[in-house]
Amino acid sequence: MYGTAVAVIGAGSAGLTAYRSARQHTDSVLLIDPGPLGTTCARVGCIPSKLLIAAADSAWHMRHADRLGVSAGTIQVDGVRVMQRVRQMRDRFVGKVLKGMESIPGEDQLKQTVRFAGNHLLETAEGEQIEAERIVIATGSRPSVPRMLQAAGTRLLVNDDLFELTDLPQSVVVFGPGVIGLELGQALHRLGVRVRMFGIGGAIGPIEDEAIRQAALEQFGQEFPLDPDAQVTAIQETEIGVEVSFQTADGDSVTETFDYLLAATGRRPNVDQLGLEHTDLELDTHGVPRFDPHTLQCSAEHIFIAGDANNDLPLLHEASDEGAIAGRNAALLPEIQPGHRTVPLAIVFSDPQIATVGLRPSRIEAEYTNHYAVARFDFADQARAKVLGRDRGLMKVWAEKESGTLLGVEILGPDAEHLAHLLAWAIQQRLSVRDLLQMPYYHPVLEEGIRSLLRDLKSRL
Repeated sequence: MYGTAVAVIGAGSAGLTAYRSARQHTDSVLLIDPGPLGTTCARVGCIPSKLLIAAADSAWHMRHADRLGVSAGTIQVDGVRVMQRVRQMRDRFVGKVLKGMESIPGEDQLKQTVRFAGNHLLETAEGEQIEAERIVIATGSRPSVPRMLQAAGTRLLVNDDLFELTDLPQSVVVFGPGVIGLELGQALHRLGVRVRMFGIGGAIGPIEDEAIRQAALEQFGQEFPLDPDAQVTAIQETEIGVEVSFQTADGDSVTETFDYLLAATGRRPNVDQLGLEHTDLELDTHGVPRFDPHTLQCSAEHIFIAGDANNDLPLLHEASDEGAIAGRNAALLPEIQPGHRTVPLAIVFSDPQIATVGLRPSRIEAEYTNHYAVARFDFADQARAKVLGRDRGLMKVWAEKESGTLLGVEILGPDAEHLAHLLAWAIQQRLSVRDLLQMPYYHPVLEEGIRSLLRDLKSRL
C-alpha cells in the first residue's frame, strides 16, 4: 500500500485539468487511468465527427452549387479516402494530447483500473491498494445502448465504432436525433449513404422552443427520413445487415434493411464499476454521486466529481472548467470555494447549425414568469443568408423586462456557432439590449440578424 494527497481517477479532459490544477498546490498527486489515453473528444468525439462533417459539407455544397450558377460536374465521394483522412487527422490530434502528457512525471501516473475499497482507499485489479486523502472522480462516460437496439448484433455501431470503418457503408439507420445522431446522420447522408433516423418523444437536438423544433424537423426532414417519435416494432440482425420494422406516420407497416444501425442514444457516466457502494457517497437515481455544481464536492467531503462522470454538462469546455475547480478544491481541502463558470453554451454542427446559450426557455419561464420578453428572427428575411443561399432557420432571444439583459438564446441557422459565441459573451458581460444595439454592425453580414432581432426585442421590453 502507498499513499497520495490527491488521486485523480481518469485522464480525459476533466482529469488532466484536475491533475494540473491540483499539482499547483501539492506535489503529491496521482493520475489514474488504464487507457486508451487521448480524451474522448479527440479519439471518438468532437474531432473525428467534425472531420467527417467537413467532407460531407464539401460534397453537399458542390452538389448544390448549381443554384448559384456554378457547375461542379460529376461529384465522386471516395469513402476509403474520406475515412482514411478522418482517422489520420484524428490520430494527429490524439498525438498532441499524448505529447502534452509527457510533462507528467511517471511516478505521478498509474495506468490501471481502480475501484473504491473504502472512503479513502482505492484498489487495483491486481489487489494493490492506494490510500488517498482526497479523490477526484473524472472517469468520463460511454455510449448508452438500449436493449432493443442490441438486437442489431454485429451490425450495431456507436460513434466510437463508426470512425474505425475503412469505407463508407451503403446504408445506416440512426437511432437518436440528438447532437451525435444529427451530426453523424446528416454527414453520412451528404456523403451518399442512405440514412433513416428515428427518435422517441419528438425531441430534435437540444432544442426546447417548439417553433424552432418544428423548423428543424422540416429542414432535416427535407434531406433524409426523420421520425423523432417513431413506432419501431422490431429490430433483427440478418445475413446481409439489420432489419428494422416500423410504422409510418400514415400508419403503414414497413420493413427496411440497412448495413448498420448507429445507436446515438446518449451516454452514461462511467461510475457504475467504481465500487461506490464501499463509500459513504450519496447517489442519485442513476447511481451518480450527488455533488455541489459550484464546488464539485460530493456528499463525502473529500471526494469531488468532474466532467462527463457527473452527468451534468457533457461538453469539453465544461469538463475542463470543472476539472480545474475540482482539482484545486481537492488539493486545498477544507479551503474550498466556488469556481468560475462560464455562460452555458452548446453547439450542434449540423446544417443548419443549432446553438443554445444561457438559460433554457423552460427555466426562464419558471424563474422569470411575466418578467421576460422574447423575440424571434427568421433567416429567410436576412440579406447575407440569402446571398449565401443559406436562408433557413429561426433564432429566438429572451431578455429580462426590467433590466433588458439577455437571459437565453436558441438558434437554428447558418454559422450559428459564431452568432452563439457573440451572444454568450454578451450574456456573460450582462449587456443589455440597449448596449448591444449600440455596437457596430457591418452590411451585409449574418450578425445583422442579431440587430434586427434586438430591435424587435426592445419594442417588446
